[in-house]
Amino acid sequence: MPDLNPPSRLLLGPGPSNVSYRVLKAMSNPPLGHLDPAFIEIMDETCRLLRFVFQTRNELTFPVSGTGSAGLEAVLVNLLEPGDTAIICVNGFFGERLVEVAGRCGAQVVRVDEQWGKPMPVDKALAALEQHPQAKLLAMVHAETSTGVENPVQELGARLKDRPTLFVVDAVTSLGAVELKVDQWGIDAAYSCSQKGLAVPPGMAPVTFGAKAVYAIKKRKTKVSCWYLDAGLLSEYWGGQARKYHHTCSSTMVYGLCEGLRIIEEEGLEARFQRHRRVAAFLHQELAALGFRFFAQEGCRLPTLTTVFPPDQKRTEQMRIRLLKEHDIEVGGGLGPVAGKIWRIGTMGENARERNVAVLIDAIKRVM
Repeated sequence: MPDLNPPSRLLLGPGPSNVSYRVLKAMSNPPLGHLDPAFIEIMDETCRLLRFVFQTRNELTFPVSGTGSAGLEAVLVNLLEPGDTAIICVNGFFGERLVEVAGRCGAQVVRVDEQWGKPMPVDKALAALEQHPQAKLLAMVHAETSTGVENPVQELGARLKDRPTLFVVDAVTSLGAVELKVDQWGIDAAYSCSQKGLAVPPGMAPVTFGAKAVYAIKKRKTKVSCWYLDAGLLSEYWGGQARKYHHTCSSTMVYGLCEGLRIIEEEGLEARFQRHRRVAAFLHQELAALGFRFFAQEGCRLPTLTTVFPPDQKRTEQMRIRLLKEHDIEVGGGLGPVAGKIWRIGTMGENARERNVAVLIDAIKRVM
């Protein structure tokens, strides 16, 4: 059989991102059994570091074996029971995914819609809650990957702190790259992924459950519908003195996640957030000079993901494909109503560097 020989790409799409050599080196270590005492020490360190990145003291904080969508499902299947009301803010593709999964949990879903490219108005979400005060949870995407919009999670969390409704946040494209303070902002449950701001290969989905969420899980009247994602069972594997077997967790993936989190701790959260903002500003400046128009509304544009209309709309997809084939640079295409119309350019984790923006801009000039 011929050797595997995948090309080396600069991954400037919506994820995955390129990873540090340190992460790759960590993942090349020999695998360990899922209950090996040496592996349990690494698991504990990984959970400690996840609390640091989520900026939380939540005991129930761990990575789910799976991608960010597994994290989304883990949060919703544990918190929702058939007949519960779930208010979901929708201003992009991943708000729609929350609606889909909540519906599959048997919840009565109340949608709060906003135009793609614009942030979700807090008053609109609160108005829905006033109309449905029995709602078990209210969910919002922090960094909408399909539009490049940062939603007002901090403001909404402050308004929900004294209410019984659980506040759930999708932090898939923000964790480790955009400011997110789970405890301070009143977030009751959040989930993310490994392959974006954390700069680790895809395969792990960090989740965190606060005291209100844990209480809601313990008071369930029915069993969690998904055994694999049952937080109660997973907590006995990821925490406590006597670990109980749940599933065969990939030690290799945990090595990579742990090392990626160590890199973030060494850099410092505020320095990391500033780096992402600085690189995004440079990218925006260079794209504007080339005639690109921005899709996300000014004032709410993400530092991790930039959405733009290329100057020549007839060649939007052709130029994107040429970037990949001729320059080994991946940028993402649009989803939903903007499919084939916009580019989604990711500057996350290891890729949030001015030199990567310079390489991209040079390649764009060539394909233009």
